[in-house]
Amino acid sequence: MAGGLTYTAVESTKMATAEIYGKTLVELGEENPNIVALTADLAGSTKIGEFKNRFPDRFFNVGIAEQNMYGTAAGMAKCGLIPFASSFSVFASLRSLDQIHTDICYQNVNVKIIGTHGGTSFGQAGSTHHAIEDFAVIRGLVNMTLICPADGIETGLAVRAAANTPGPFYIRINRGFDLTVYNTSDYGFEVGKAVKMVDGTDLTIIACGSCVYQAVQAANILQHDHKISARVLNMHTLKPIDREAILEAVKETRRIVTVEDHTVIGGLGSAVAEVVVEGGKACAFRKLGLQDKFSAIGLHEDLMAMHEIDAEGIVKNVLELMKMDFEMDEDWGDEV
Repeated sequence: MAGGLTYTAVESTKMATAEIYGKTLVELGEENPNIVALTADLAGSTKIGEFKNRFPDRFFNVGIAEQNMYGTAAGMAKCGLIPFASSFSVFASLRSLDQIHTDICYQNVNVKIIGTHGGTSFGQAGSTHHAIEDFAVIRGLVNMTLICPADGIETGLAVRAAANTPGPFYIRINRGFDLTVYNTSDYGFEVGKAVKMVDGTDLTIIACGSCVYQAVQAANILQHDHKISARVLNMHTLKPIDREAILEAVKETRRIVTVEDHTVIGGLGSAVAEVVVEGGKACAFRKLGLQDKFSAIGLHEDLMAMHEIDAEGIVKNVLELMKMDFEMDEDWGDEV
């Protein structure tokens, strides 16, 4: 596979996304001696134990002290190293926010934050382990790049891109065995550029992370059962977001649905809405995600269905959105 990844698409279905992150980090460590890994006593859960075994002198366990870990990572970056600091997404984004803001972003240092167990993917652990606000928090930080890959292959590409791009990165991945979206790594991944998964003319579904697979399935159902042509964009990079792809979707489909495993406040939907409003062109719009509430406790697939961010929930909301009116004329002058 391109980019040095040594597993196949078939093998990727048998590995958790975090495991692919761990394997990619080892490969990067072999290529670049300046890459180091840090953990807050979660090497096993975040799947970077293989890096520890391969490079014990470049692996640091700070204990259950996430704030210290990110401060330490900032210091290492100031010395020319490239730290990958791994923790659960909720601990990285909320517990350590002051250190990420001041030590990493304010100094614009080359620290890569890998937040695992994103969204409700560790649903059975309860609200303390649900990362449903991290997009909103991280997206507001100056100098930060925010990526939420759709599957294991895209995770490997995102990690490699982060290693080769100066500056702070936050990559949010899930806990479990994500459904495979891509069967090759040469589909054109680029930081800040959406990937068109399905072309369509009636509306556009914009998704990230585990919701991308669900959006593609929903588009197939809409086409087969309802003769609705749905475009699907994988908006893997939330910051910087692909404004061009969004504005093109508004112009060509006039209906937008965003789907994310995150609260609808401040995340992907809000980022897309900002672009739409600033673009000055009206469209029918709906944000799917957690509707300003905490999630119940349960398995990830059940929680996705509960919050209507699975294929069935997306179809339901699309059918409702298709009934909404908007200006049918092509004269945008009165809407700017």
